[in-house]
Amino acid sequence: MLTRRKVLWGVPLVTAAALAGGSGVAWAEALPVLTDTEIEGIVFMREEEKLARDVYAMLYERWQTPVFRTIGSSEVSHMAAMKTLLDRYGVEDPAATRPAGVFQNRTLQRLYDDLVVAGQESRVAALKAGTAVEEIDILDLEERLGQTDESPIQRVYGNLLNGSHNHLRAFARQLSQISGEPFVPQYMDQATVDEILAQRSGRSRRRGGR
Repeated sequence: MLTRRKVLWGVPLVTAAALAGGSGVAWAEALPVLTDTEIEGIVFMREEEKLARDVYAMLYERWQTPVFRTIGSSEVSHMAAMKTLLDRYGVEDPAATRPAGVFQNRTLQRLYDDLVVAGQESRVAALKAGTAVEEIDILDLEERLGQTDESPIQRVYGNLLNGSHNHLRAFARQLSQISGEPFVPQYMDQATVDEILAQRSGRSRRRGGR
């Protein structure tokens, strides 16, 4: 059974109005409780979005391929969305003091290192690194969505999932144009990826009808 942890409950706050001569005390709105799994999820996804941003920045610097700059800018927004969740629930930000390419999570650190090295080989290899990031992100977001019933978290995860579908389409399209071959996923099954690639950019239908 998942253990739910209280984030904040009825904490009295001294407000600016009180300092100006008001009643002196106001009551903070009680925030919902989170499970340990939910907390771990928003921390992990904050760093995974940072990984995407950092990988794309390195690959753009190496190849000057515009898609890395464009999608990298989008990942900045994804990071900000996750930061909003961390702030909302009073969870410490693992990315606050870590520079580009440095991660608290060791699995993500290894993944970053491997992707950056692989992406230096060729433009095709770099685009494959991009599709790998988006496939992994999609799978992780789908897993995390199944671990929470907290609507603000579900909403952010859902928006990020739609964004990752768009990013995967963009990378896969460029990869096929350069390689001259149909896109073959590295982590997801072909049928699911084909469904994503067939959709238009925007809000994609999430697997399982979520």
